[in-house]
Formats: sequence, C-alpha cells, structure tokens
Amino acid sequence: DKKEVFDVMKGVNQVIHAAAALPLYTEEEIFTTDVDGTRNLLEAAKQCHVERFIHISSTAVYGIPDHHPLYEDDKLDGVGPYGKAKIMAEDVCLEYRRKGMCVSILRPKSFVGPERLGVFALFYDWAKDGHGFPMIGNGKNLYQLLDVEDLCEAIFLCMTLEKEKVSNTLNIGAKEFKTMGEDYQSVLDAAGYGKKIVPFPAAPVILALRFLEALKLSPLYKWVYETASKDSFVSIEKAERIIGYKPKYSNQDALVRNFKWYLENIDKIKGQSGISHRVPWKQGILKFAKVFF
Repeated sequence: DKKEVFDVMKGVNQVIHAAAALPLYTEEEIFTTDVDGTRNLLEAAKQCHVERFIHISSTAVYGIPDHHPLYEDDKLDGVGPYGKAKIMAEDVCLEYRRKGMCVSILRPKSFVGPERLGVFALFYDWAKDGHGFPMIGNGKNLYQLLDVEDLCEAIFLCMTLEKEKVSNTLNIGAKEFKTMGEDYQSVLDAAGYGKKIVPFPAAPVILALRFLEALKLSPLYKWVYETASKDSFVSIEKAERIIGYKPKYSNQDALVRNFKWYLENIDKIKGQSGISHRVPWKQGILKFAKVFF
C-alpha cells in the first residue's frame, strides 16, 4: 500500500529496512515483498526527505561461489527466487543512491540471537533433549555466522557515522569462526549430554532433502542444505576499515548464547511455529530422525 507507506514515512529521519519474505514463502510473495516493497519504501523515503536508508540484504546474493572469502565486488548470483530478489532489491537501492540518497546496504551472514530461531530451533530442540545432530558432509568446512547484536552494532554505525562513509555496501559477519563441525559441537557440549555431531556424505543427503522439499515434508530449502557442506564466509575488512566494525561474538559465542536464550524462553515459544526466523520452523518428517541420534 504505497499511500500507507508514504503516510507512516512522514517525519521519519532514518529507515532500517529489514523486512523480507524468506525462501519458504511463495515466489510471488518473495518478489512483491523483497523487490516491490523495497522500491515503495525508498520512493516514500525520498519524497519525505528521509536522511538515511539502511537496507538489510543478505550474503545469499553471492549464490554458491567457487572461492572464499567473498568480497563486496564479487559476482552476484542468487540461488532461487529469494537470492534473485535480494539482488534486485540491491539494484533498487543503488538506483536511489544514484539519485542522491544516503543508502547503506548491509550483507549479513546468517545471524542468530534472542528471538532469532528459524532453522536453528531444530538443532536446539535436539540438543536440549539429549540427542546428537546429523551434519551434511564431514563438518570440516568453514561456515561463518553472525550474532544479532553485532548486526545491530553495524546498523548503529551506519545510523551515526558520516553519510559519505555509510552510503556503501558492506559485508557483515563474525570475525572468529572455526569449522562447522566444531562450532555446532559447542552447542551439544553446552547441552551437557556428551553427544556428538554425526557427519554424513553430502551427496546422498542432499538428494534426499531435495526429494523431501519437493514433497513439502522438510522445512529445509535449497540454500540451506546445498551450502551446509561447503565453505561459506565473507571478508569483513571493508566494514572494519570504513565504519570501524568490530564484532564481539565468535560463531560459538553466538550459537551457545542463542541456545541458552532458547532454553530460558522455551515455555514462551512452545507451540509456536511458522516460516519466519522469529519462531521455530516445523520439523516435518525430520522430527522422526531424532530418535536415531
């Protein structure tokens, strides 16, 4: 609703645009929300003379690349409707940046933290019940995450530093991360049951998950299961240099911190499920696999 967007934009100094339809939404919902919605917000912001616009994009814009780390000027090749829509939304941001607006584009890695659950709730549920956890591949790949508090700090810097610095495109992620197996094992260790990450050959697991996704029996989508066994990390050098970004939390810090929040708030979120990151995703047929770990 363009008029409603314009009405609520009046008197606003800065916009933090974090709304998005995730890969579990329909293709139409993804493009109308992530692309058309971004354009509506930017046009209203321009008409209302908003001073700064901070767009939360995603490292999904890089697709499944053949090298790491990834830099802001690397080729963009989004996987599926979500990845493609995120690239198109960035193009809209660049269009309005060229029109003279101060537009920050942040590309965060997958981030976790209080009230940020989604697919991670599946892992935490298994850990709290004393189960191990299967891993796609051998777990020796490097997979960078991000604590939501560090993302908020990057947003704050974009809100407060000189416009010339922050009207930019920046990768945001953890500074410290180990292999995926080591980082996820830290949650099982925190659970205290002595359970371990159990690696499985990637190829057959991916085939099985493709089949289950097609039948709508699994909450895991292509971007999740096809990158889980591969390296996935970005350079944060540009953000460190230009806005002084200094992440406080490692991958393990972020995962364990989020797991503890999950345990402390499990009564509040019990019975909730959906397709956003704010609630646990339905486990589908995967819940039956828990007994084997």
